Amino acid sequence: MAARLDKAAESAVVVLARAGDAAAFRELVLRRQVWVRDLLRRLCGDRALGEDLAQETFVQAWKSLGALKSPGVFGPWLRQIAVNVWRQEARKRRLILADEDEILAEPDPRPAAAADDRLDLTAALAALSPVQRMCVVLSYAEGMTHGEIALATGLPLGTVKSHVKRGGDKLKTILAIGERDD
Repeated sequence: MAARLDKAAESAVVVLARAGDAAAFRELVLRRQVWVRDLLRRLCGDRALGEDLAQETFVQAWKSLGALKSPGVFGPWLRQIAVNVWRQEARKRRLILADEDEILAEPDPRPAAAADDRLDLTAALAALSPVQRMCVVLSYAEGMTHGEIALATGLPLGTVKSHVKRGGDKLKTILAIGERDD
C-alpha cells in the first residue's frame, strides 16, 4: 500500500489519514515535513526549535485531522496549525504580548555579522521582532495575502499591513548595510 500512497493525490491520502490510516498520515508527513520545518525555522529563527515545533505541528495535525472539512485544503490547514504552534511557543517565551501587537523588547535592527562579516537573510530576519518576522515570512516566503495572514494570526488587518511594511523596510535596510560592507 505504501508504494501506492506516494503516487496518490494528496487529497486522497488525506481522506485515508482522516479515516485513521497511520501509513497515509506518514505519507503526508513525508510530503510536507521539509516545508513545515523551513516555515517554522524562518518564523522562530532557531533551527533546533524549528525542528521541535515542526514535530509538534504534525502531532497536533494528527490529533485534529478529523476536523479538516475539505481534503483539498490540507496545505493551508497545516500551515495554520504551524503558525498557531509558533504563536503558542512565542507566548510561552514571552516574545509576544497578550494583544500580540506590542513587543516586549525590540531587537537591534542591525544583527551581529557572521564570522566573514556577511549578513544573510536568516540573520536579517532574526533582527525583526517576532510578530514582524511572522508577518514578513508569511507574506514573502509563503505568499499569503494580508487578509490571509490576518485570518491565520488573529491580528487586525491594519496591524498585519504595518508589520509587513515595517519589517520589509527593516530587512531592506539591514541587507543594504551588509552589501555596502562587502
